[in-house]
Amino acid sequence: MRGRAIIGLSILAVLVFLLYELREVMLPFVAGLALAYLLDPLADRLERLGLGRLAATLLILAGFVVGLVVVLIIVVPLAAGQIASLVNSLPTMVGKLQSILVERAGPLLQRIGGAEVVNELQSSVGTLVGQGGTWFLAFLKSLWTGSQALVSIASLLVVTPVVAFYVLHDWDRMIATLDGWVPPRHRPTARRLAGEIDGAVTGFVRGQSLVCLILGSFYAVGLFLVGLNFGVLIGMISGFLTFIPYVGTLTGFMLSVGVALVQWWPTGDWLHIGLTVGVFLVGQFLEGNVISPKLVGDSVGLHPVWLMFALLAFGSLFGFLGLLLAVPVAASIGVVVRFGIERYLESKIYRGDGPVLIGDSGNPTLPARD
Repeated sequence: MRGRAIIGLSILAVLVFLLYELREVMLPFVAGLALAYLLDPLADRLERLGLGRLAATLLILAGFVVGLVVVLIIVVPLAAGQIASLVNSLPTMVGKLQSILVERAGPLLQRIGGAEVVNELQSSVGTLVGQGGTWFLAFLKSLWTGSQALVSIASLLVVTPVVAFYVLHDWDRMIATLDGWVPPRHRPTARRLAGEIDGAVTGFVRGQSLVCLILGSFYAVGLFLVGLNFGVLIGMISGFLTFIPYVGTLTGFMLSVGVALVQWWPTGDWLHIGLTVGVFLVGQFLEGNVISPKLVGDSVGLHPVWLMFALLAFGSLFGFLGLLLAVPVAASIGVVVRFGIERYLESKIYRGDGPVLIGDSGNPTLPARD
């Protein structure tokens, strides 16, 4: 048992090391594998309708590529224009936000600590907001350069669809081969664990993807109708980050409130500021009570804290590749841990089977020493 554990941990360590070293090369392959995994149920349904596996695969991928191109043609120019406007307007917005904060907090602090405290606050706020703006610009620049380095045009248009085509076409054969490698006496357990992992991953990814799409559209349309500057961009960012629980809503809320204060505070337009806040309150209510319970449900088995840690940790280590792998790995670890706890609760170690001495009180006692 100890030897098997050492071998298994060694193989896992080698795989993690290779994944880290080849993370930039493996992205299109992992993306293609993920795409095939998500589209396999649709291919199975088309097969049941009478199409062959090859025809179903070609039809699905052709529809996916056409839909993706249409979305990119519509979304990318709009997002690029808003990002350029945001970058150009950021210094002015930072200065206005600094003035608003100092103006509102200054009188109170002046009564408490005098003019020196107000000057210190102004200097600190200016430094903090300025550093935040610099960090945001650097973050946008890193996203652009990183996406150029990691996701090349060849990867998007050639490698990923080709990998997805072959994997989707041979998916059932690959699963059957992996199942045949498992010793017969362990196959029921392996199939059970694989089914639970598949249910957790598909339940979260498909459901949460729809949640991101719905909320992103809602926030973008709502902020656009309110008249918020960069509302469509903030809405799309919020929807995209909703994949990480609570992060999308909080990020969008802080961005939108900051822009709303700069835009409408000087004129005393509290109505539009309240409408901006109301968009996120309604969106959060719909997400927590209607959208997520219907689309994701409670059977995913991934705790939000564990999921946030996995996404942030894998994203930090492996970049965009880590984001693709975070949910499957987190779901797999969760299923294995629950299985191990279940076996432990059924074991003799937990039940205490064996030669245990029972005293008069009915509690286990230690044998007396000579």
